[in-house]
Amino acid sequence: MQIPYELILGWRYTRAGRATRRNGFISFISGVSMLGIALGVAALIIVLSVMNGFQKEVRDRMLGVISHIEVFAPGGGALADPQKTLGEIKANPDVVGAATFIAAQALLARGEDMKGTLVRGIDPALEGQVTDLAVELEKTAFPRLVSGNFGVVLGGELARAMGVRDGDTVTLIAPSGQVTPAGVVPRLKTMTVVGTFDSGHFEYDSALVMMHQDDAAKIFRLEGPTGIRIKLKDLHQARQVALELSRSLSGDLLIRDWTRQNKTWFAAVELEKRMMFIILTLIVAVAAFNLVSTLVMTVTDKRADIAILRTLGASPKSIMGVFMVQGAMVGVIGTLSGLLLGLGVAFNIDVIVPAMERLLDASFLPKDIYLISRMPSEPQYSDIMPIVVISLVLAFLATIYPSWRASRVNPAEALRYE
Repeated sequence: MQIPYELILGWRYTRAGRATRRNGFISFISGVSMLGIALGVAALIIVLSVMNGFQKEVRDRMLGVISHIEVFAPGGGALADPQKTLGEIKANPDVVGAATFIAAQALLARGEDMKGTLVRGIDPALEGQVTDLAVELEKTAFPRLVSGNFGVVLGGELARAMGVRDGDTVTLIAPSGQVTPAGVVPRLKTMTVVGTFDSGHFEYDSALVMMHQDDAAKIFRLEGPTGIRIKLKDLHQARQVALELSRSLSGDLLIRDWTRQNKTWFAAVELEKRMMFIILTLIVAVAAFNLVSTLVMTVTDKRADIAILRTLGASPKSIMGVFMVQGAMVGVIGTLSGLLLGLGVAFNIDVIVPAMERLLDASFLPKDIYLISRMPSEPQYSDIMPIVVISLVLAFLATIYPSWRASRVNPAEALRYE
């Protein structure tokens, strides 16, 4: 099979060509364009991979505390028939675990310190089915959560802020008080700290209080659990499963999946990713359109060659194809180089960043500020493919005008001064 001469000439022009000063400069500019495309593509892949890694890290830590789906009674009241609802939920094939709970708000006091808290009454025997954090606490703090003992497990940040440790006592103040002849008196209950936890998510570590479900029902005067927490086989199917449950569950119930519990945060991350993609794509666009100047200079330098090809019978379309091949070669090589560089850094960033920290004697991610000490990275096919396609398309578009100019060269004019 004979290779078209457009490909042969296009590849030849992409290389250094004759060892002249002008050709050397053109080759240098072509190399700069190729390097710019490669660095732009690599930067896009690395930045988006790191952002995906941070999002996954925060999401995993968040889901270590919250469940994939929550079903609860409207108004914060108790479920009418929790066992029936629990059975209907477990009938869904996508559900792998479910546990009842009580959700309420209260004040936690110790001495003069007082903090607003989110109280979660749980069944220690079932909680491990719905959260990863509970699996860790099943062997430490949860065995000490006994019905009637009024013990609490506090978030680590909350415990440190109030200066309490295991065995200390705190006072829980319920929001609805008791009506007495002297007026409304707040309901107070002395609780014993039986354990603490650190999920890595400040919002929950600084405000969450867990206690036995029976104790929470007595304190908040509830007849039973206020909701059911659910764990799924695939967390990404939470919205779909929540929709299915809304149709299959009987009774007046509210259903909320994990994406809606932190909707603002996830929306902010997606917006940030989108803006970073647009900004870094401009780098690729600038590098791609450097091809315009490279090809214009090449066309000017190769006017005599173009004229000879035209006199030998080459059509304007073929001449245009030669220079489009040259520009496409630069775009393809630059894009593939950037793809390999970006993936190489993204998959080995856990090795590269510590090496840079040792070299510069600096810490890029202080654990006391970011709660993680390593740079997370998660390259995703859905991010990489658009980057590669956009880079190739921009490089191709940049070749159209110079190639069209080459096809319009007049052979007589070009050979007049040769």
